[in-house]
Order: sequence, then C-alpha cells, then structure tokens
Amino acid sequence: RRELCLVGSPGILEDQRSSYPPIARCPPRLDSDLEIQRVSLTWTGDTPVLAFDGFSAQMMSAPLMAEARGATPAARDAFAAVQLELAGAPAALALRRPFDPAAHSLDPSFRLTRFSDLKGRGCKVPQEVLSRLLEGLSTDEAGATDQEHHLFHVPMNRLGKWIGMDASITPLGAGGLSLVQTTDFIYPLVDDPYMMGKIACANVLSDLYALGVTECDNMLMLLAVSTKMTERERDVVTPLIMRGFKDSAMEAGTTVSGGQTVVNPWCTIGGVATTVAQPNEYIIPDNAVVGDVLVLTKPLGTQVAVNAHQWLDIPERWNRIKLVVSEEDVRKAYQRSMDSMARLNRVAARLMHKYNAHGATDVTGFGLLGHAQTLAKHQKNEVSFVIHNLPVISKMAAVAKACGNMFQLLQGHSAETSGGLLICLPREQAAAYCKDIEKQEGYQAWIIGIVEKGMRTARIIDKPRVIEVPAKEKEGELW
Repeated sequence: RRELCLVGSPGILEDQRSSYPPIARCPPRLDSDLEIQRVSLTWTGDTPVLAFDGFSAQMMSAPLMAEARGATPAARDAFAAVQLELAGAPAALALRRPFDPAAHSLDPSFRLTRFSDLKGRGCKVPQEVLSRLLEGLSTDEAGATDQEHHLFHVPMNRLGKWIGMDASITPLGAGGLSLVQTTDFIYPLVDDPYMMGKIACANVLSDLYALGVTECDNMLMLLAVSTKMTERERDVVTPLIMRGFKDSAMEAGTTVSGGQTVVNPWCTIGGVATTVAQPNEYIIPDNAVVGDVLVLTKPLGTQVAVNAHQWLDIPERWNRIKLVVSEEDVRKAYQRSMDSMARLNRVAARLMHKYNAHGATDVTGFGLLGHAQTLAKHQKNEVSFVIHNLPVISKMAAVAKACGNMFQLLQGHSAETSGGLLICLPREQAAAYCKDIEKQEGYQAWIIGIVEKGMRTARIIDKPRVIEVPAKEKEGELW
C-alpha cells in the first residue's frame, strides 16, 4: 500500500514516498471543496483501487467508473461529486504504475531509449538545409489570375508560404472550410513506453494547437517496432506505447482511427492529426505588430533533462555534471520534463483566440530560437523578435553550462520535444493570458520577449535572464 496526498491547486495525486511523477492531476475542487486529505492506492492485478475518507473505489475505466465499498452516505456523495468532476476529463485520473521493466518480466536494465541512436537536434535535418529542400514545394503562382490569388479571403501566396510551418491549410472549396493537417514522429527519449506514447501524441497535436486549432477530427498512429527488440520486449512495449498515444488522443477529444505499424532498426512513434475548420477557428501566424510581446507556455530544458537522466547509467558522462547537480535533482527534472512534454497545448491554443493572438508556433526540434526565426520570417509586417527571458526546468541551465557547447540551451538551439507555444500577443493582453492559463491548468506561462521594428529576424540578447522553473522547491509537489 502506498500513501498518497492530494496537494496543490489543481490537486495532484502524488506518491510522497518516491521520486515518481504525479500519478494524476485532478481538478481543483477535488482538494478544496471536498477537503480530501489522505488517499491510498493498492492494486488488484493491473486495476488500481483508490481509498479515501473511509471507503475505497475500484477504478474500472475512463470515463471514471467506480464501485464504492464500505462508504458512509457522506463519503458516497463526495465520491459521486468526484466522478462528475472528472467526467469531462477522462484522463484526469489516469492511475497507473510507473514503468518497471522487471514487473513486466523484462531485464531490469531494459531502456527504451537504447532503441535509437539519435535524439534532439541530432535527428533533424539542419534548418537551413531543410529550407532549401522545401523551396520546391512552394506554390508556383506564375500566370495566376487575380481571382485565383484569393480563396476564402486568404491570399493564396500566404497559403503557399506556409510550407515548412507547423501545419498545412488546404481550402476545400465548400462553405469556407479548410483541411488542417500535420504529421510528426520522434524517437524514444524517455524510458516509460506509456509516457512515450503520450508525448508522441501531444507532439503531433501541438502543430494544430500552434495555429489556434483546438479540435482535432481524427488521428492516425505511425509506429515502427525495433528489430533489435526481443519478442517479449516487443509484446510488452508496443501495447503500452499505443495505450499512451490513445489516452492522449482521448484527452484531446479525438480518436485514433488507424495508421501504420512496421519494423525498423530504430523505434519510431508519431502520427497524423487532421481537422476541418472554419476560418475563425485557426489563426494565420503572420500578424505580429511592433509592440507585441512574446509568451512561452512551457519551460525549456527537456532535452537536457532526459540526457542527464540517461547519464546516471553512464559514469563518464555523469562525472561531467555531478558537481553541479545531484541524482535527486536529475530524477526530478526528468519527471518534470515528462510531465511537460505529455501536457497538451490545447488550453494555450484556446486562449489564443480569447486574447487576440497575432500568431504562434510550437517550440520543438529546432529549439526556441530556431522556431522564433521561422515565425519571424513569415510575418507580413517588418518586425523582429527579441528574447530577453529563458524559463528553464530547474537546475538544467547549470547542467547545460557544465556540458560546454553541447546543448546550446541559453543560445536557444537546444531541441525541445512537445514544447510550449511561442505566441505573439498584444502587450495589454499578455499578462491576463498568463494568469488565465495558470488558473485553468495550474502551470505557468511567461512573457519572454518583445516584437520590435526589424527585418523579420529573431535573436536572444547576450545575457538573457534565466528563470528557474519552479522558482522554489515545494515538498511533495512536482512543480
């Protein structure tokens, strides 16, 4: 039996006796209105049994179903309220064991991250090379008539230049609708297959969210199973990855209707996200104006954190950073990075409409500066982005510095996976946006820079301010 607490706001169901991440992130009312203080968790096979306030409930499926045993009428009413609270968020109480290879009859030394040789920037075609390769895909508008230059009030040259941006927008020719699509895949960067599936799905969806699209009509899953896996490893890992991907899609309000599964020397996880949208449901990311500010919705440093965690098993690497960070610091940073990467940017996208965003991109493989430069390049107005602040997962800036020029975190080149949205917002709206996202999700967002007059470039100042996230460690809380 593990003893757990509901802490923070929104509440977090967290194992207080280990370095595991929160097992669940619960709605605020769960720990405020109901005043539930202690929770215990036991397992019947793979089925979690949750006990609090004198009764227990077997968690059967999502949306939440439970069988209360030995409950007082007041406790039954309280649990019924919990069920109603969670009904709209099936993934809000996704109770599960942290991945333990031995528990699945795998070798205790099994590491999913060993089934790929590259990660981060190392698996990306260099940005300048990619730009040249994509030039041939741009729309050839020679000879087009004035009438052909506009479709649904969106100039076709604006649609054509989105080659290389986060998602494609294809006018459908009926009722002003457009097909918005994106695809992405990544290699394993965490060792928990379930979390890897969630991260991969969130990473795909993030490209839609960067356009302010909040509803996804359909997803496909792309999965390559490593030929280097044993049959047992394959049969354990693959279903967990698929389940994580599916659960993340469910959290996003969409479904996975198909895809492709193959074998490959490297394990690969990704997918396709598709939606049909009205013009007011997406935000063309080219309207930044002088005086706007730049907001970032997730901290940087995920690549540093996952690498540092892997180095715990590699003495020569660990010796390089152990003077600036403890094992406990690294494990907590790793849990924070997983939590951040698995979190959807859906709320951030929804609030873009509320606070009149002028455009956005998501920060992923090319790092903060790389994606800021791409966004700046596509602006209609002659503007440039200047970044002054870098929110970074706690202790990871020190780790990056100890590694010399390996990550280039403070230079803005360190790769992120399923990173936050970088949003151009009116200055007078930005603070309210940050406050609103923290109120709704319990996570911070930061104003990190400004939009000034310029030639569509982006830069980070010589000595940016590093914001440690979280600023202060809190007992029993991940963030």
